[in-house]
Amino acid sequence: MVKEKFILVLPSIRSGHNVGAMFRTADAVGVEKIYLTGYTAAPPHQQIAKVSLGTEKWMHWQYYGQTGRLLKKLKKMGYNIVALEQTDKSEDMFKWKPKFPLALVVGNEVSGIDRTYLDLCDKQVEIPMTGKKESLNVSIAAGVALYYIKNNFS
Repeated sequence: MVKEKFILVLPSIRSGHNVGAMFRTADAVGVEKIYLTGYTAAPPHQQIAKVSLGTEKWMHWQYYGQTGRLLKKLKKMGYNIVALEQTDKSEDMFKWKPKFPLALVVGNEVSGIDRTYLDLCDKQVEIPMTGKKESLNVSIAAGVALYYIKNNFS
């Protein structure tokens, strides 16, 4: 039932630049498909094209309007759905061992991942922070997570 081993879900990402950066990084690490949900910008889009440097032309992607419905569908298909988000339930990403097929969900730049969507995830992981700021830009955080997964488990 599963088509891809490793996918990325981008729910309601505000910035086309962030979307473009995640297209480019996803291509670099071998993500097989990107799902754009909510109000996330989709190609063709000037900001995505500027930052992705063309990867939006060959990366497999699909727009799926409702994030919750997509996550339920992915779960039925057998995906392990993991949220990259700081929560009271999240564990240190670097102590986590992913299970494939994997759907990595990243959060909105301001509000993170909606609680409704977190409840649909099998696991929540976070990147430990040691500085005064408790979070990274979403495209940077996604890049750290994608490379960790690629270099250690795929």
